[in-house]
Amino acid sequence: MQLPYSDELNIGYLSRLFDNTTNCYKFFWFQAILKSVNENTTRFSFDSLINEMIVDAWYMVTEYHLRLGPLGITDNLEEVVKYIYANYNISSSEKRERLLEFLNTTDDKKIRKYKSDLTLNVPYRLQVPFYDNIIIERDMWYGSKDTLTREINRQRRLMYYFIAVAGLGTEIEVDTDWAEYLIKHREILKCWTQLKLIQYLQNKNPSVPGISDKIEPPVSRDIERVRKYWKLIVSIDPSIRDIYGDLDLSTEIISVDHFIPWQYVAHDELWNLHPTTKSINSSKNNSLPEWSTYFDPLGNIEYRAYELKVSNEAVMREFNKIAPYHLNNAEIRSQLYADGLDMPEFKKRLSNIIKPVYDSAKLQGFKEWHY
Repeated sequence: MQLPYSDELNIGYLSRLFDNTTNCYKFFWFQAILKSVNENTTRFSFDSLINEMIVDAWYMVTEYHLRLGPLGITDNLEEVVKYIYANYNISSSEKRERLLEFLNTTDDKKIRKYKSDLTLNVPYRLQVPFYDNIIIERDMWYGSKDTLTREINRQRRLMYYFIAVAGLGTEIEVDTDWAEYLIKHREILKCWTQLKLIQYLQNKNPSVPGISDKIEPPVSRDIERVRKYWKLIVSIDPSIRDIYGDLDLSTEIISVDHFIPWQYVAHDELWNLHPTTKSINSSKNNSLPEWSTYFDPLGNIEYRAYELKVSNEAVMREFNKIAPYHLNNAEIRSQLYADGLDMPEFKKRLSNIIKPVYDSAKLQGFKEWHY
């Protein structure tokens, strides 16, 4: 992805911003600056930018269980999010304004320590590609921040400079020309940063599907078509019962459940969807149903839908309506919905599709659930 050209600025240096990235901090630090800078505000404290980083990481860590750092290495951004989530009554879907208010007012010393640790390197190292007039020796990186910032500030045409060095109260000021460039091209630069972040996260979470859908909260999801599909099936065969509580679905308002949580798969594929009740769906939330207990009844109800697709014209029509939206993998569609499958073969194929994804979600930290 090519960044917008500038006559005044060295965009080549900017394009190398995320070279040699070993942890996630650079992406979130730059993204915080990009979000914060505007025509009237170009000066920011470390504390305010770190708060923005925590808020940006919040949903992907608390809702999707994404790992932000290398396996076996503590990532302070991921850890501070987990700490706050575990110790304060803040939901994964909390509004960013509420999170920022909490971060700005909390006096929790452990949170402050996490935040301080996040400022040790990235504010100074982010602009390394720009350092062509200065030489920073190894010892200088780990020495006095006053000495380090004085040396960095000697460099011409930086994106930002250090104004005051005072721990979390340290301030940076974005260069006037760079501020104009960042504001003018904000959306392009946001997409570029997110693309780089997605590539990084995919490397750190190799078994997790749909990374690109997990860096921000979803705008909206629509599975009403699938709910109508299952409502039709239950009306044709009222003997179909909920797989968790063995409830009579013909007397219930049907809710559609993702067997493997949407928070992990980030899709609405038909083979992972089945009818349940609103209360049970709410109780299950984003947990994994206990495999040994619930896969067999899932296979039974999915096979009954498969049978009706073949034998009932109304179900066949509805299936063909929703398939373009909810069966996006041609190979799975041809395997699982091939003609002539008996129940054991259908359930074997369904297991082959679902079980690897289920096991991967379990490894990612999604907990098993029993109704």
